[in-house]
Amino acid sequence: MNSDASAPRTPQVPASAQLFLAFDYGLKRTGVASGNRITGTASPQATIQAEGDARFVQVAQRIAQWQPDALVVGVPYHPDGAAHENTARAQKFARQLRGRHGLPVFEVDERYSTTEAHALGAKDADAASACIILEQFLRSLP
Repeated sequence: MNSDASAPRTPQVPASAQLFLAFDYGLKRTGVASGNRITGTASPQATIQAEGDARFVQVAQRIAQWQPDALVVGVPYHPDGAAHENTARAQKFARQLRGRHGLPVFEVDERYSTTEAHALGAKDADAASACIILEQFLRSLP
């Protein structure tokens, strides 16, 4: 992954974790993708268009629907690896997911995922970004 000290490291993911749900956190919209370790692929899901507690109600519904073994959250950084406001917001979201759902939550450096989603012509850039984040995570697994 990245050698920058502030960026997330390649996670130690147990082999038993096979199904993942990923989130591209945003203030008003949160992209969602599901994927699995066996195929190494991810599929975009409907973006959550909610804030605050309403967001967590929808997240809980997705977790109940997909029954993932673990969650993945994209954490944005500046191009030089420095953290910014949204870095802290995404990390807080990841901590809240851990606390609310008791599942392992892995953070992925998501620099350029939205830019890549737009470049690919995605109709739902948030869901496409979550998909890119999850596929990047899956590629990092042994």
